[in-house]
Amino acid sequence: MTTRSALTPALVATQLSKCYGALQACDQVSLTVLPGEIHALIGPNGAGKSTLINVLSGAVAADSGSLLINGRDVTLASMQQRVVAGLARSYQITNIFQTSSVMDNLLIAVQAQQGSQFSFLRSRDRDTALVQAAQALALECSIEVSLWNLPAGTLPHGEQRKLEFALAWAARPSVLLLDEPMAGMGPDETLRLTELIDSLRGRAAMLLVEHDMQAVFRLADRISVLVYGRIIATGTPEEIRLNDAVRQAYLGDEGAQETLRC
Repeated sequence: MTTRSALTPALVATQLSKCYGALQACDQVSLTVLPGEIHALIGPNGAGKSTLINVLSGAVAADSGSLLINGRDVTLASMQQRVVAGLARSYQITNIFQTSSVMDNLLIAVQAQQGSQFSFLRSRDRDTALVQAAQALALECSIEVSLWNLPAGTLPHGEQRKLEFALAWAARPSVLLLDEPMAGMGPDETLRLTELIDSLRGRAAMLLVEHDMQAVFRLADRISVLVYGRIIATGTPEEIRLNDAVRQAYLGDEGAQETLRC
C-alpha cells in the first residue's frame, strides 16, 4: 500500500529568496507540502508570509531558489502556467466580481476551468452543462441557493470569502494557496469557513496562511513557522505547540500564546 510520504510531493520550494532593497522578505525558504494535506504557514506580522505566497503563485518572481508543483519545475513559469500545472490561490483582500451575481461569478470560474472561449459570455447561462457545473460547485462550497442570484458585492463578508474560495476551488487544483481566508471574519463566519475547508480535506494539498490560531490548529496536518523570512520549525500541531523557538517567536502575541498553551 502506498503511503502519503511515498507520493510525489504536491509542492516543493527549495531555498526561495526574495529581497526588497535591504529587506530580506524570504530568506532561503524550503518547504514541502504533501498530497492532500493541509499545511499551515504561520508567523508574526512582517514575517514574510504574504511575500512567500506571492512568490509561490508567480505574482512575484523569486530572486533565487526553485519550485516544483507535482514534480514539475515551475520556477520560471508565469501565474497562468502555474495554474495549468495545478496551482490555485485565494487572496487576503476579497477578489470577486462585485457587481455580478453569485451564480455569474461561479459560471465564469467554471467556464475558465473548462477552457471554454469567452466569446459567448452573454449566453453562458443558457449552457445547461455549464450551469449544472456551477450549481454543483456552489453546493459543494456550501453557498446557499437563496444567495445565487444576488450581486456578489452585497453578500456578508463571510459569504464573500466563501465565494472567493469557491472561485479558486473551481480550478480543481492539486495545490491551493489560501492567503488569510478568515481575515475580517467574526467567530461564526470563521467556523463555517473552517468547516468547509475541513470538508474538502484530502482532495487537494492546501497551504494555509492564517492568523487565527484556533483555525490553524483545528485544520493543519503540519505547520511551518516563518520568522524574519526564514522557516524556524515544521512539524505536527503538537510538535509546534511544544517548540521553544516558536513560543519565543510569539512572545507578546497573547492570542497566539494562549492557543499554543492549549
